[in-house]
Amino acid sequence: MLEKTNLLLAVPPAQVRGAARFHLPLAHVAYRVGGGPHLFRASIPVSIRGGYMVIDNAGFSGGGEPGPFCQEVLRECAARGFTGAVCDFSGRPVPPLSAIVQNLGEAFQRRGWPLYVTEGYGGCSDKCRVLISSALSGGSLRQRLQEAVQRFGRVVLAVERVAEDFYLPSPTGQGTPLTRDELAQRLEERAPQVYFSTDLCAHYFTYMSDASGAHFVLFDDAGSIRKKLQLARQLDIGEALLPYAQVDDLLPELLGG
Repeated sequence: MLEKTNLLLAVPPAQVRGAARFHLPLAHVAYRVGGGPHLFRASIPVSIRGGYMVIDNAGFSGGGEPGPFCQEVLRECAARGFTGAVCDFSGRPVPPLSAIVQNLGEAFQRRGWPLYVTEGYGGCSDKCRVLISSALSGGSLRQRLQEAVQRFGRVVLAVERVAEDFYLPSPTGQGTPLTRDELAQRLEERAPQVYFSTDLCAHYFTYMSDASGAHFVLFDDAGSIRKKLQLARQLDIGEALLPYAQVDDLLPELLGG
């Protein structure tokens, strides 16, 4: 498994106190690319210092110059003592965001700071570390990570806790997300035989419903996430990003194993 110091927890401001007790580096989910573009910030306590900032692009309409935005990011890092950032940008690359990734990649490299970017923006700069999701509904996680390493070089495992219920057959590969309680209820009610998929690196079981027919349920626990981390280490992937809100109940077992 990856070393504890190479595990990053992505955490919103309201959950920082709970996450801090695990003594892992924290990536603060509190920033957004707003109109302009400008750096928008959630309400974040003054006491929060150190770690990394996480910037998403939810609602960003495009347009504007990247230079002033990047300067805002650097000023915020200096004020908070941040020493890296995660550009959690979704969707296809658009020019302003691509330029932001490129500019921040160069500025961060000069400071010796890491910049993590989502897979879609991995081609915008060779100075970034590219986040590859651990969540799959088909194929092979090992193959996917190997191909990502060949393509991008510097890859980071982005752990996503899977819990989905699929109808069978599932031509789209899209399932219905399950809450922790919903998954626990299915396991309790169905008492199924649970299997482990080496390719997907996740647990699964099947069941029949009188109303909707055959189902396939794919899910993670501490054991399967640990195996994902072990697989990453085997492929010389030296870091992983975990969303605290998804894995808070698993961390004691995950870190203690």
